[in-house]
Amino acid sequence: QVQLVESGGDLVQPGGSLNLSCTASGFSLDDYGIGWFRQASGKEREGVACISHSGSTYKYADPVKGRFTISRDNAKNTVYLQMNDLKPDDTAVYYCAADPMTRNGLGYLFRLDPSYAYAYWGQGTQVTVSS
Repeated sequence: QVQLVESGGDLVQPGGSLNLSCTASGFSLDDYGIGWFRQASGKEREGVACISHSGSTYKYADPVKGRFTISRDNAKNTVYLQMNDLKPDDTAVYYCAADPMTRNGLGYLFRLDPSYAYAYWGQGTQVTVSS
């Protein structure tokens, strides 16, 4: 079955850390750019971070710069989002999306645009930051 699966979401106190994973099954992520997006209850989905297929290029949304780090391990077919110094405003369902580097989606990915029809979306993992 071809799919993306996120994991690692949890309840954490403010200032805490989580490491989210986005793992592909049924296809290789080697030639895909990956984006992390999040959607808080009652709000629109927003972009968080993205990374190129090689891992050499990445981008972060302003609210998470300096706190979140995106990385990838193509050997494990997995992309990670290390989240440090978490804040209550980071509470959301976090999704990963994948798009082939040869498609036009690359431009949307690096604009952290959540509205584009990326090739694959995961089902999401809940992150709750609360004391």
